[in-house]
Amino acid sequence: MNVALRSNWRSLAVFVFDMIAVTAAWGGAFLLRFNGDIPSEYLSLLWTGLLVLLPAQALIFRGAGLYRGIWVFASMPDLLRILRAAAISIFAIAVGVVLLAPQPPLPRIVFVAYPLLLILIMGGGRAIYRVFKEHREFGALRGVGKPVIVLGAGREAANLVEELGRSAEWNAVAMLDDDPAKRHREIFGVRVLGGIDEVGRWAEILKARHAIIAMPEASPARHRAVANLCLEAGVQAFTLPAIGQIISNHAAITQLRRLHVEDLLGREPVAIDSPQVRELFAGRVAMVTGAGGSIGAELCRQIARFNPARIVAFELSEFALYTLREEFAERMPEIDLVPVAGDIKDRARVAEVLERHAPAIVFHAAAYKHVPLMEEHNAWQAARNNALGTLVLGEAAMEAGVDKFVLVSTDKAVNPTNVMGATKRLAEVVCQDLQARSTRTRFEMVRFGNVLGSAGSVIPKFQAQIERGGPVTVTHPEITRYFMATHEAAQLLLQAAAMGEGGEIFVLDMGEPIRVLDLARHMIRLSGYAESEISIVFTGLRPGEKLYEEVLANAEQTRPTHHPKLRVARSVMPEGFIMTELRDWLAHRGTRGDDEVRRDLRRWVREYAPYNPPKPVLVARGQENVTGA
Repeated sequence: MNVALRSNWRSLAVFVFDMIAVTAAWGGAFLLRFNGDIPSEYLSLLWTGLLVLLPAQALIFRGAGLYRGIWVFASMPDLLRILRAAAISIFAIAVGVVLLAPQPPLPRIVFVAYPLLLILIMGGGRAIYRVFKEHREFGALRGVGKPVIVLGAGREAANLVEELGRSAEWNAVAMLDDDPAKRHREIFGVRVLGGIDEVGRWAEILKARHAIIAMPEASPARHRAVANLCLEAGVQAFTLPAIGQIISNHAAITQLRRLHVEDLLGREPVAIDSPQVRELFAGRVAMVTGAGGSIGAELCRQIARFNPARIVAFELSEFALYTLREEFAERMPEIDLVPVAGDIKDRARVAEVLERHAPAIVFHAAAYKHVPLMEEHNAWQAARNNALGTLVLGEAAMEAGVDKFVLVSTDKAVNPTNVMGATKRLAEVVCQDLQARSTRTRFEMVRFGNVLGSAGSVIPKFQAQIERGGPVTVTHPEITRYFMATHEAAQLLLQAAAMGEGGEIFVLDMGEPIRVLDLARHMIRLSGYAESEISIVFTGLRPGEKLYEEVLANAEQTRPTHHPKLRVARSVMPEGFIMTELRDWLAHRGTRGDDEVRRDLRRWVREYAPYNPPKPVLVARGQENVTGA
């Protein structure tokens, strides 16, 4: 039997059932009125009325859409359609009584009893069929999956529990919610046992090693607190996306995902002034240097949302440029992405690209950013790439008439203790000097901290170490860093670019600093391991590395902007700064040793104070190999 024929037979069976329900409800109403003993004159009225009622009800049921639903999925919309059909039916009966004036008159109780019985029979029949089908198809699955605790008892959690009942992978054994009114209640057979802060106790009692955070409407701070409760309890947690990200008409269970490190930051979602940003990019050409890197690639993705005329992706790495081009070709083929290979220190290439594409705005994200690599053996390359590259690109942007030039800077440029931070501060000084000489191009700088998951960052390093079975290496037990998600940083960069008037150093709200040791422990637990299974080793601070990052230099003052996550720092230019002398120093054709570069950098960046931590000393403590600095 083909699908269409089977569907027609099912629709016919439902229709026949509904006609039987009409007959039973109509006869039942008369039986109720006369206590089961219907007088002969009313028997005639019953059958005559039924002959008129059946075709009328068939039309009403069809018009009410009763045969669009599938019984096995019968739910509230189906009940509402039955209620609507019953209301229309009683109205039609009343009109018929007035027009036909039957004798004897129709008993008044029929007007009440008939629709109630009709709703009971039709709705009950559908509900019984659904229960029967679900028990037959999914009843054997209950209790066979991994025990899981659902955190939350709202609408989304209820939908999830219902779906888990049909899953062979999971078995919902309990729900937890902070609302006292929901305690000891049941939702689809699963009991709400207590508050969410009891997840550790109930996980131990119920032998559940998994939990699902079904609280999409919770604030990021609350979500973070619940995630931490799961980690501390040794429970592997999954989560539903935020309420605004939930995809309608998709099963809740299909939208589950493992907790990410970002979930533990508890940061509020970024809201940008989209009309202001759109005005900056719509129909205009934007250029991004370092476009193959984490921030550069995300900038390209975010800019693409605002209908630019073209995105010029400038990148030195051939593979990174190829990867970006392939991504845009597959996911955003409507965007005109121009992949340009080149070195930002190459004046001829930079000038050619700017002249050919005439970008209105340039985001300069190309830089050497890895502190230890740039500190030893590569200090001169860091100075040339970060400072000279900014100078070459900035001057070329002025000559090409670029409207805005945005330097992607770093919190390590504040009171720098390493070559990378000092060269990025020098890049800021270059932009400040260019701004003072510019008649059209407006130069802006944006500082922020570490980007989660970026190339060379601690997150992928920890992930690789955990996958190998450890140990996870942390430089110092007290080291802290500011962390931000890549998409968040890119959005705020666009917002700062739209707001800037020239010369500002924008400082992003990085939230609270996070101990790297805590991050390592969280990642171990997120990977499903206990801390006793993956050891942590402290290796000591690396050259140029400091325990705490700063966002603002001591002498700087900030002022708020209309965006809550952006402030502006007015930084003072170094005394006696002469661009020609810096240009001559950077244009040196030979190489310079690391010590010479550090010495000369102090001339241009007065607040730069190289820091060399003492050599680490290895000690042992419990399950961890601890290297104290």
